[in-house]
Amino acid sequence: MQTRSSGNTQGIDVSRYQGNIDWAKVKTSGMTFVFIKATEGQTYTDPNFQKNVSGALAAGMLVGTYHFFRATSTDGAKAEAVHYANTLNKVGGAKALQLPPVMDYENNPGNLSKAQINTVAKAFLTELQRLTGVKPIIYTGNSFAGNFEPSLGTYDLWVARYSSTRVPDDQPAWKRWTFWQYTDSGKVNGISGNVDMNEFEGSAAELRARYAAATPKPPVPSEPTKPTEPPKGGEPMTAEEKAAFDALKAQVDKLQARQQMEVPVWAKAAVDAALAYDTKNPLFSIDNGASYDFYRFITVMYRRGLFKK
Repeated sequence: MQTRSSGNTQGIDVSRYQGNIDWAKVKTSGMTFVFIKATEGQTYTDPNFQKNVSGALAAGMLVGTYHFFRATSTDGAKAEAVHYANTLNKVGGAKALQLPPVMDYENNPGNLSKAQINTVAKAFLTELQRLTGVKPIIYTGNSFAGNFEPSLGTYDLWVARYSSTRVPDDQPAWKRWTFWQYTDSGKVNGISGNVDMNEFEGSAAELRARYAAATPKPPVPSEPTKPTEPPKGGEPMTAEEKAAFDALKAQVDKLQARQQMEVPVWAKAAVDAALAYDTKNPLFSIDNGASYDFYRFITVMYRRGLFKK
């Protein structure tokens, strides 16, 4: 495979083992992107996942996530994909992030044959893409990559090979890497201890462009017909304000009625502001959660100052 290049953009990957991270320092140290551990197996979720995603996004990093794969059957693989996708929904879903989700498949605890390795991998990748709407990336080690058949070469490769002199080997599925994890003992400002270092096969601008189509953002809901501003909190409604409130509430109700999820981290401030705006005439209730589009809509309205008293 190809060598590293001085023009390639740099990044890291992290999990709970990196502890509390100062993401502003990480960004100013020259790191452009990060892959954050989300899940493992069918039940485990990294305890720092949501905090890391929120912090990295706030610092302006390009953010992706990864799932440590353990399945030994197709049913198990699909269950792991569901667990990963559900966890991604807590941060707005895969489409809310700049980089695709990742299948981290690097060992074979079930002693599967190569054919079985490919079967379970395909089951996971197919189910994850169906659930998230985003084509995943495959992470694996230089040696383990030889287990994957050529058909999996349609997925971008993130390969681990810890060497300053030897490039990753050509494999049946890949002749080029997209990301190279070249050491597990890197040092970056903002992180205590070692961290995995990675390189993308191009510039930061090329990285953004490569996955802009792969992780499209959901369309921002169109602005409601004027007038849209609800009445000032606690004040009686005029007829005009009542019409505006009813129009906005109808749009909110429509969005809220879709598939429901808990409030994601990125929408919490907007939801809190909207609920506190007028406690006598609440715009909505999220006792049973709400849809992704609903949270996007409320966040857009919040950023436009709609809920300022």
